[in-house]
Amino acid sequence: MSNIKVFLTQNRRKRLEQGHPWIYKSEIAKIEGEQSDEEDLVDIVNHAGHFLAQGLYNSNSQIAVRILSYHPEKITNEWFYDRVRQAWQRREWLLPEASSCRVIYGEADFLPGIIVDKYEDILVVQILFRGMDRRREMLFQALQEVFKPRGIYERSDVPVRELEGLEQRTGFVGQAFDTVVTVEENGIRITVDVAEGQKTGYFFDQRENRASLKPLMTGWGERRGIQLREGIPYDSKGKEIKNPFWDGAEVLDCFSHTGSFMLNACKYGAKKVTCVDISQRAIEMAQHNALQNGFLHRTDFVEANVFDFLREKVKEEKTWDIVILDPPAFAKSRKTIQSALRGYKEINLQGLKLVKTGGILVSASCSYHVSEEEFLETILKAAADAKKILRLIEFRRAGKDHPILLGSPETNYLKFAIFEVFDRS
Repeated sequence: MSNIKVFLTQNRRKRLEQGHPWIYKSEIAKIEGEQSDEEDLVDIVNHAGHFLAQGLYNSNSQIAVRILSYHPEKITNEWFYDRVRQAWQRREWLLPEASSCRVIYGEADFLPGIIVDKYEDILVVQILFRGMDRRREMLFQALQEVFKPRGIYERSDVPVRELEGLEQRTGFVGQAFDTVVTVEENGIRITVDVAEGQKTGYFFDQRENRASLKPLMTGWGERRGIQLREGIPYDSKGKEIKNPFWDGAEVLDCFSHTGSFMLNACKYGAKKVTCVDISQRAIEMAQHNALQNGFLHRTDFVEANVFDFLREKVKEEKTWDIVILDPPAFAKSRKTIQSALRGYKEINLQGLKLVKTGGILVSASCSYHVSEEEFLETILKAAADAKKILRLIEFRRAGKDHPILLGSPETNYLKFAIFEVFDRS
């Protein structure tokens, strides 16, 4: 038990009892005991003094306490080892084929403010709040003991640390190593630079969503007038088609980053994929990934602002069988929700205009502050303006290595939808 007790207000919402891992300042009635930077472990009790949980307190943050445990425990090296081991065992159980994935997802793995991604034998770590930053050495020791990695790289280069009174930090934890690593996903080789890529270098949360493209990538030949005669494809003029991917989709992959959706599309039989991203480095990595998987001859790469590219192609009346929209988070806070919704509507409006009738729109949002209802409503409004009718094939969330706590909406951030697109006019 801690010497410091945080008493919660009597008439608060029972979020903690429902599994929410944060206590806000506004929920605290009083604090008993002398709290300091060195003494930040506290017991959370209800208004009557009944023990509810144990957590780390930070007077400088609006999130005043982050829950560590629902039982009194000593936070030791062994405690960190057990939590890290349990998180990894869960991935080994649910994703037995994945040698690279997110192995710690913060509060959802009961290690608040800690993100760890495993890239084969390399770990990338992000520490988001002060209480865990103070215990970083215990965390790193546990990671070494559980994974025995070739190296660890820290990517705590996020502005949220400044709200905790922490500086942003990046660099090697221990000995330096080559930060370019090749991982395998869905049988595809993907090269990632963990020091230079977005966030921790790669987006594992879409693994299962990318695999869900498989049935969509073929079955387009007949729509183009191609006919099979004794197993041989012929075009509408009777000419034999030599392209082995004649039945594959023509795909536009927007915000392609290092090409993960493109690679899966090609693996599953796409005829041609055009990748668009504003980052030259991302385009170069995507080209490299296409080359090492033998897909370069079926890909095009455009370094451009996606918004501008979409509008330009609409003017040119260009169309694709499948358009994929996987943008970065447009809403970084509640204050930016309306601006984000305008951005989502614009890319979906222009993207829908580029989908052939009977084609497919794949649209995603990783903005937690944009709800599922707002996301779908925005796409619906875009479809109305584009004079399109949408039929939902599938709605998905983040993969199994990004668990969702039912009592914590913050852990449920990714929206991923696949639609059939039909003309209304």
